[in-house]
Amino acid sequence: MRTTIAEIARKVGVSTATVDRVLNDREGVRPRTREIVLRIARDLGYFGPQTDITATGVRIDFVLPAGRNSFMRQLRTHLIGEAEGKPDLTICIHDVEEWSSGRVAQKLRELHGQTDAIGVVAPDRPEVREELNRLARTGIKIATLVSDLPSVEKVGYVGVDNRAAGRLAGLLLGRLIGAGTRRDVALLVGLRAYRGHEEREMGFRSILADEFPDLRITTYAEVGDNRDRAYHEMQRILNSGQVAGIYNVGSGNQGVAQALHEARTSRKTVFIGHDLTDATRIMLIDRTMDAVIDQNARVEAREVIRLLTDAVRNVTSSLYLPRLQVIFRENIPEI
Repeated sequence: MRTTIAEIARKVGVSTATVDRVLNDREGVRPRTREIVLRIARDLGYFGPQTDITATGVRIDFVLPAGRNSFMRQLRTHLIGEAEGKPDLTICIHDVEEWSSGRVAQKLRELHGQTDAIGVVAPDRPEVREELNRLARTGIKIATLVSDLPSVEKVGYVGVDNRAAGRLAGLLLGRLIGAGTRRDVALLVGLRAYRGHEEREMGFRSILADEFPDLRITTYAEVGDNRDRAYHEMQRILNSGQVAGIYNVGSGNQGVAQALHEARTSRKTVFIGHDLTDATRIMLIDRTMDAVIDQNARVEAREVIRLLTDAVRNVTSSLYLPRLQVIFRENIPEI
């Protein structure tokens, strides 16, 4: 059955009269609105099969947090690398300073009518979700990256199961510390606005309660994915008493390591964190960290670009999501 004008209007978020004017090439419609209506009409098959759609150029914008987060810098590098050699693909990376939901929503508003697709790492907040859904209604393809936003209209999520990652961290910590004696552990959270960080914390708490009741989370801090703040929070924790283990949900591992070295407890404390970077690689080698749970930024960059490019071109393809991998000192992969 042929797509109707009403379906196109509903998808774009305009009136049927506007769609009718565009399809019949009449005046009275802004150029960008005309472009969106025609693109959605093509995507929905209004004009029949499009044999040359895969030959069109694609623009993808990525909205990422700015700052010194090693994993995000690594992700940027891989996104740029994946786009190289693809003359039909243009990517633009927007680093948002002062990482708040208001700043992210503002950046997303600026992208209305400017792009074909958006990949985003964003806090799970109403204003962000609303802006992404508005973009999706105009035909822009949306994908979440690293941390999911389930209620957003998107073509997919590229990242690991973060609740499983938190449970894996709890299992490692519990096995490495050992059972039988009540021990204190510290939990450091990056940004609870990230659903992914919230899910990791939930998984970690769950497995400790189920399988390691002797381990108590006695100290908790939100470090904002900031290594300086992580350093000061870890100093405060160590000054208040010894902990047997540390789980850092997000970034800031270098700050934690600095505090452990200064307190001369790096070899006495089990330290579990995320993402294999140049910094965490060194921390594994010198035994400051005991294990790193990695999600492979290269795979995430490759898959999100493929997912969004195919979605814009109306091509269906399989998605190969990154797998959780535990890296120890003895199995650090080559760069």
